[in-house]
Amino acid sequence: MDTLTLLPQPRTLLPAAGFYILQPDQRIVLEGDAPALLGAGRRLQAALAAYADLVWDLAAVAAGPPERVGVVLQLTPDAAAPAQGYRLTINPTGIRIVAATAMGVFYGVCTLVQILQAQGRRLPALHIEDWPDFAVRGLMLDISRDRVPQQETLYALIDMLAGWKINQIQLYTEHTFAYRQHPDVWAAASPITGDEILALDAFCRERHIEMVPNQNSFGHMERWLIHDRYAALAETQAPFQTPWGQEPGPFSLCPGDPGSLALIWTLYDELLPHFTSTQFNVGCDETFDVGQGRSRAACAERGTTRVYLDYLQQVYREVTERGYTMQFWGDIIVQTPELISQLPRDSVALEWGYEADHPFDAHGAQFAASGIPFYVCPGTSSWCSLAGRTDNALSNLLSATENGLRHGAAGYLNTDWGDKGHWQMLPISYLGYAAGAAYSWALDANRTGDIAAAVSRYAFDDPTGSMGRVAYDLGNVYQMPGIAVPNGSTLFWVLQQTLDTPLRPGPVPDFAAALAAIDAAMQPLSTARMQHPDAALIVDEFETTARLMRHACRRGQLRLDLAGAQSSALRQDLAADLRDILIAYERLWRARDRPGGLADSAGRLRKAHADYGVR
Repeated sequence: MDTLTLLPQPRTLLPAAGFYILQPDQRIVLEGDAPALLGAGRRLQAALAAYADLVWDLAAVAAGPPERVGVVLQLTPDAAAPAQGYRLTINPTGIRIVAATAMGVFYGVCTLVQILQAQGRRLPALHIEDWPDFAVRGLMLDISRDRVPQQETLYALIDMLAGWKINQIQLYTEHTFAYRQHPDVWAAASPITGDEILALDAFCRERHIEMVPNQNSFGHMERWLIHDRYAALAETQAPFQTPWGQEPGPFSLCPGDPGSLALIWTLYDELLPHFTSTQFNVGCDETFDVGQGRSRAACAERGTTRVYLDYLQQVYREVTERGYTMQFWGDIIVQTPELISQLPRDSVALEWGYEADHPFDAHGAQFAASGIPFYVCPGTSSWCSLAGRTDNALSNLLSATENGLRHGAAGYLNTDWGDKGHWQMLPISYLGYAAGAAYSWALDANRTGDIAAAVSRYAFDDPTGSMGRVAYDLGNVYQMPGIAVPNGSTLFWVLQQTLDTPLRPGPVPDFAAALAAIDAAMQPLSTARMQHPDAALIVDEFETTARLMRHACRRGQLRLDLAGAQSSALRQDLAADLRDILIAYERLWRARDRPGGLADSAGRLRKAHADYGVR
């Protein structure tokens, strides 16, 4: 048998002699608890129809000729497989998946579906023993930086992630849930409604995914505080300092204002009943303005982190009184390690960081030593990049896995943000999603796997490997200008900044090298043979992304030579080019996302266009 690429690669896969040839008119037997296994059985039925052109019935008993039983899905409470684990055996007479839980059987089916996708009707004999490293393997998608996906986009994404054995989903929310008591905040955002959350939650449960509610509750509240009704609750309306420079206010709620918590409780009471999960991510990250406004005196007296912790503990009490386990971002508390031990022992700290060298080791050790449950939370590196940052993403995702396992992290939450307009299109993030799913399932089996090949097959449904190669290589173009930009790429910031923004000291960016790398990365696109339902859309998204990157390179060259002889002609050309890109950008946005937020996101590109001084 040739090497079988799966996503994630199973912990152990032992080839055996022979093949099992799928035949028409066979059955899938659900043994042990048929209702509990119905979702897994239906998933297998759909895969047989899609990849083998076969229609097999489901049955709760194996009555009839034994040769008509093609697959047995067996739920055995005393099965030897660990939690969420399964055993999958393919031999010349049939297929059997055995697990102690319905979740384990579902994951065995997910693996079998990928084998079907890769092999068709002729399946190689093999035996798989498989279970996860992390009990929780999640993805958090930012839906608050302009881009709110359509419901069908979310269904398709969740179904794909379920096939990769992801079992927790969060939708990062600031102002994009349709709170009925607060319509002014989300009026232009095309928010997700309660009805839609109920449907998404049920869709997730059918796929053994926990949909965890998420509502930032302290910082990142500017979309609320800009409105007159809430402005008095702000820590400050003035500019404030952050580790990366000055930012405009407002930003955080004032922790000493009783109205801040009163507002948050109204949000919890309306949001939480739409979910079946009893976990809740309250956010509370990056509260850098606290102590620079109304709480200045309290922070001077008690310490800024102490003021933060007092607020967080009040949030904790309200969350637990409602019957939920509080998750919160750990970036503020980790700045004062001696306070970590004062965190509630039944809360979950989310240790996040997105660079390859983020100190997951040191921070994980601090949380572990204090007895505080924590998740490691790396990221896809897609935001502020246009096409991703492949090498950084893989290193960041891998480091989180290694150090999370070293220090006993309770879970792994991959994150995909949308800072500064959420310019990256959804398929740009597939490679990061896939790597996070693979590493968090079984690190040793997936550490050195061909992630480009796996993404090509199981994200893009391209057996040639070309589409995965394009995604991988285009995501590495960020390195070509030769300038390291934390949490982003040079080409992204060339588009975000005005032409007269002073260049950073250091090497001159090599935009010519980046242009050549873009062309080289896109070359395999013509050889891709995607069978994905939205294959044409994916091609359009990557071509438009590459065009935007090329535009950024040429804009960078103009910025380096603003007084050059060709400046006027280049401005005219770039203005026309960006007008066309904007048309494509808006069209592609509407294909997957809701209209709210488009004006703000595209408006950042319109500012770049206006900078050329050409109508």
